[in-house]
Amino acid sequence: MELALPFLLLALLASPSLAHANGDAGNTTTYIVFMDPARMPAVHRTPAHWHAAHLESLSIDPSRHLLYSYSAAAHGFAAALLPGHLPLLRGSPEVLQVVPDEVFQLHTTRSPEFLGLLTPAYQPAIVNLEAATHDVVIGVLDTGVWPESPSFAGGNLPPPPARWKGVCEAGVDFPPSLCGRKLVGARSFSRGLRAANGGAIGVGKRTFRSARDRDGHGTHTASTASGAVVANASLLGYATGTARGMAPGARVAAYKVCWPEGCLGSDILAGIDAAVADGVGVLSLSLGGGSAPYFRDTVAVGAFGAAAAGVFVSCSAGNSGPSGATVSNSAPWVATVGAGTLDRDFPAYVTLPTGARLAGVSLYAGPSPSPRPAMLPLLYGSGRDNASKLCLSGTLDPAAVRGKIVLCDRGVNARVEKGAVVKAAGGAGMILANTAASGEELVADSHLLPAVAVGRMVGDKIREYAARGGGRPMAMLSFGGTVLGVRPSPVVAAFSSRGPNTVVPEILKPDMIGPGVNILAAWTGVAGPTGLAKDSRRTRFNIISGTSMSCPHISGVAALMKAAHPDWSPAAIKSALMTTAYTVDNTNASLRDAADGSLANAFAYGAGHVDPQKALSPGLVYDISTNDYAAFLCSLNYSPPHIQVITKTSNVSCPKKFRPGDLNYPSFSVVFNQKSKRVQRFRRELTNVGPATSVYNVKVISPESVAVMVAPAKLTFKKAGQKLRYHVTFASKAGQGHAKPDFGWISWVNDEHVVRSPVAYTWKM
Repeated sequence: MELALPFLLLALLASPSLAHANGDAGNTTTYIVFMDPARMPAVHRTPAHWHAAHLESLSIDPSRHLLYSYSAAAHGFAAALLPGHLPLLRGSPEVLQVVPDEVFQLHTTRSPEFLGLLTPAYQPAIVNLEAATHDVVIGVLDTGVWPESPSFAGGNLPPPPARWKGVCEAGVDFPPSLCGRKLVGARSFSRGLRAANGGAIGVGKRTFRSARDRDGHGTHTASTASGAVVANASLLGYATGTARGMAPGARVAAYKVCWPEGCLGSDILAGIDAAVADGVGVLSLSLGGGSAPYFRDTVAVGAFGAAAAGVFVSCSAGNSGPSGATVSNSAPWVATVGAGTLDRDFPAYVTLPTGARLAGVSLYAGPSPSPRPAMLPLLYGSGRDNASKLCLSGTLDPAAVRGKIVLCDRGVNARVEKGAVVKAAGGAGMILANTAASGEELVADSHLLPAVAVGRMVGDKIREYAARGGGRPMAMLSFGGTVLGVRPSPVVAAFSSRGPNTVVPEILKPDMIGPGVNILAAWTGVAGPTGLAKDSRRTRFNIISGTSMSCPHISGVAALMKAAHPDWSPAAIKSALMTTAYTVDNTNASLRDAADGSLANAFAYGAGHVDPQKALSPGLVYDISTNDYAAFLCSLNYSPPHIQVITKTSNVSCPKKFRPGDLNYPSFSVVFNQKSKRVQRFRRELTNVGPATSVYNVKVISPESVAVMVAPAKLTFKKAGQKLRYHVTFASKAGQGHAKPDFGWISWVNDEHVVRSPVAYTWKM
């Protein structure tokens, strides 16, 4: 689907790698080279020294070719290499893998209240956690930060924790003094992009060669996770109220890895490596790429190193929904976050001469299209072909458009760009109508002219009216401001990427959803709310949508969890978030899909919508160690070097009887084979983090197509920290040709807790 301009970084890809010309007598391409640390000679003081020496030993000048050395989250380096360098490196015993650098994309108020963080019953717990969160630093890998935003004011925070090693890197318009007790670190990473782009960054655009954020996306995500409390926040009068991050007492460190041309894998890995060395407790990455084996996925490799160091890693699921099998960031050691709606909306209306008043949404805050509400001529398609119906640049005839409201189909170009095209042609207003591709999903934008976005069904009514012969079609636009208490909510956003997981189908993804539609948070001071160059408006806060927005919500909640349970592993925290998530909306009905209003399922919401209150006390958790992850990687039939690329250890012992589905994950994805494997058996282990003496009984909800048996059916814990195992047998009862996925639940229940795991069932021929 299309995204508003600020949330889509341009893909540079003509191929997986990016070639560029530099001072050498030929073309170089950037590669990430993973090294075997066990082979580092003792003579070298640091891995960086070894990496440079290794290049020199192969007659490759590190001063000209070496870009980064990695040692905290991964072992290896990034280098701009000539074709002749590749066989030299690949033939070296010290080298585990050489992979081309790739481009990743960004996945582009009231949410703390919606998540229950401001309810009276929860306030004492939050107050008690505020001081503890001071020791948690959330690292945000994004487009940088606007440090002057009031969301990053240090207020009465104490000095950063003594273990914090991060720095505030001096750069263009970014003196180190801009960091303080809230924003405790800021760095930028661009060597990979510059190497791929002939040394250039932001060609044709003003770009800060520092951690300062021109785009706005990074400022928005950072403040969503950990922004300070700011009164009277709004976007041009919309969503007025108090803005605060999920963990306003936590610190934030910005790692700028994304630029106008994209986010290079080598820069992302450098940011993760630095963040782990700096001492972050949570990493938030609202970006992603395509599906690839985990040893070739830069984010997956870096995230494993971070998780092994105790860092909780939250990643966006992607904005390629509602199509299935589109989820990105699918590694089991990251929290993969989809998007849902809030109970807040920005209604706007299209009134037709027939008397029909059709509902949509808008964030338009300027003057009305006419001095007083009045009907204006309506135009749909003013050019020689259908391109004008999409309102693409150069397709509208100013003579036909001037003074009219233009109906534009959604798709191809950015939503806000359509408004700019209509305004440039002299249009008085715009109706942005969804097509079948975007269904009933409504995303509000702060257009440059009066504009209302409507769903597919409403859009079809307006299209039908505009196309009727005879008469002169007319319409009137009106705007309803901000409305709270919208029902139903949450609803799964249509753009939110869906499972199944194409890398490892036995791992259910996404893991959960959080607020990601029309989110108010801090914004850059040098871009308007649309992000368009011609948008001269400036605002301290902006409302935008995407799984980019839901990801930092989970990052902030994870910071609260780390403060409450500092001895919990990242896997235990994710388990608590998943097994306490909910799947009913505020009408007490099952969650629905914004794409078509149908019931949503685990491929859309994973375990459900996050519930921070319940997550603080989950009763039981599914914990996972790095050794467990290593066994999982073995079960994928990865080669020893590929496993070592991820785990950074050379002595992995692969168990004989371990399948991908045996990973101690808080959810199940059961893949049946129609001709064989019609019975699947999984094992799980639960750790008691509740009362010392606790008894849980199993509750199974399964579709008619599958028989489920759990043994034992009761788990009796006698002490805190005790671990107990159970086994689940899934038997397919579906006939040949059953292709539709089914879903169910396995829950462990007592009077205080419900520890619930989603189960997805798929059949392959």
